[in-house]
Amino acid sequence: MESTGIQQLLAAEHEAQQIVNAARTAKMTRLKQAKEEAETEVSEHKTSTEQGFQRKLEATSGDSGANVKRLEQETNAKIEQLKNEASRISKDVVDMLLKNVTTVNN
Repeated sequence: MESTGIQQLLAAEHEAQQIVNAARTAKMTRLKQAKEEAETEVSEHKTSTEQGFQRKLEATSGDSGANVKRLEQETNAKIEQLKNEASRISKDVVDMLLKNVTTVNN
């Protein structure tokens, strides 16, 4: 009778050990799967972010050339405007300076 009780306890212990081992194996498999899924997700996110960055870079690079050209044209137009304005008023400025320099106040 004691021997069958011991045999039952040993069998139960063996069964419990198999259950624990199966649970460990399932846990390790799930952790490995989760790690692979996370790596895939990170890789996809990185690729997506890089593609978005490249699209923005291409979009702004094209605009950059256009912006430089536009700013160059605006700058040249402003320079011409200032030259015209200076030549228009230079005679008046010279006359005013001569008048003030040659006028003696007592």
